[in-house]
Amino acid sequence: MNDDLNSIKQMLTGDNELLPSSVCLQLMDYRLAIRSNSERFLQCMQRYFSHVLAASGDDVRAEVIAIERDIVNTSVEFVDWKREPGKTGRKDAIYDFPAGRLVRKVRTGMLFLQSDRDLVVAGPCLEYDNQVINFINSQFLNWLQNDGYLLCHAAALSRNGHGLAIAGLSGGGKSTLMLNLMDDAATAFVSNDRLLVRRQGETTHAVGIPKLPRINPGTIVHNPRLFPLIDENSREQLLQLDKKELWKLEQKYDANINELYGPGRIQHETGLYRFLVLNWQHDTDKELQVNRVDLSQRSDLLSAIMKPSGPFYMDTAGVFNSDDAFPEASNYLTELADVEIYEASGKIDFERLGTVCVNELLV
Repeated sequence: MNDDLNSIKQMLTGDNELLPSSVCLQLMDYRLAIRSNSERFLQCMQRYFSHVLAASGDDVRAEVIAIERDIVNTSVEFVDWKREPGKTGRKDAIYDFPAGRLVRKVRTGMLFLQSDRDLVVAGPCLEYDNQVINFINSQFLNWLQNDGYLLCHAAALSRNGHGLAIAGLSGGGKSTLMLNLMDDAATAFVSNDRLLVRRQGETTHAVGIPKLPRINPGTIVHNPRLFPLIDENSREQLLQLDKKELWKLEQKYDANINELYGPGRIQHETGLYRFLVLNWQHDTDKELQVNRVDLSQRSDLLSAIMKPSGPFYMDTAGVFNSDDAFPEASNYLTELADVEIYEASGKIDFERLGTVCVNELLV
């Protein structure tokens, strides 16, 4: 195929005409516009990003074009993007050309064009809206990383301006713990899975992205706040499952913070004072312990915090990330030098750990 940027963009957009309207987001000093050929999709984005909407204007830094259409068949020879250690299966495939990168989601067939000039998504955007939302948030992530922030694989919340980040292995319970702690009306949601940090003087600034928590049934069935996400019959059936089986069940639900906890409970920026790493286990009888640790001596905990930038990352010079580019541990130790690091070990005990968080870590 022609490697010209315009040709690839035309392949994705086809004969679809964009609507004159757009949805604009204000993320710190970063303003992004979303355009589409689908009014339903724009309405979907308006609902999802309702807490960061901005008036349309000319001062946008980026424009994401989302084309609602059938899967586009290409003659592109994609190369699989290598997964992170511990992850299995094929997720992304890339095709690099001189002016940009084309990313294909292996499971869905959705296509994403990333360049310093054009940002285009093509495929069933309404059906796979979560992938489009991730692409939109990737642009904000790029902007922050190019401004010196480091990407962490962590949830975070804030209470009276004191931020607590929560990291752990996938399925380790960080979203469950974070949403449990949201029962305190003084606590605000910062981020569910991606947190950016940068040291500023003697403090550390943390920024979350406008991405709603996507949670599994194991998180929902024991938290009354989340019961509206599934019907009562389904909940009763899920409660019959073995705890380990329920914990591993993958069936994602969006938890709308404003609807479940009330308006004004989202705060995407906070000072970060403490970082909790969940290193607990299902198959142990040891009592839960929460201890402060020296992160420079615990590479295992640091690896749970660090997060590679992924296939959409592009630096200010227009150079793309590669799948063997991993973050430098020393950079995280520098940016988190003034943050107290804690480890939760022993058996999984959300109730007890929640008490520790409220009384000791969120003060």
